Amino acid sequence: MPAQTEGGAKDSGELTEIRVKIAYSGEVYITYIPPCLEVESLEQEIRAICKFDASQVFTVKWVDEEGDPCTISSQQELDEALRLYDLNKDSELTIHGK
Repeated sequence: MPAQTEGGAKDSGELTEIRVKIAYSGEVYITYIPPCLEVESLEQEIRAICKFDASQVFTVKWVDEEGDPCTISSQQELDEALRLYDLNKDSELTIHGK
């Protein structure tokens, strides 16, 4: 599980971790992930935080800068979410679980 510490940038301006806000079933959880993350690791992190059992199927969606939900079901979709997060200098990545 990624470190649950305060996010930030190195002196070089390189992003060291990303604050992620996970909304599920009326609850909001905060965690921090590395900027280079495999989609399977993100799914494991969400499964642990939301206490899903191993057989429970769920959908991961992030909220883009226009407020639209976008599904993350592949590495390419996660990479795009992280790229836009960095490009837009967002304070956090918001993810909804269903």
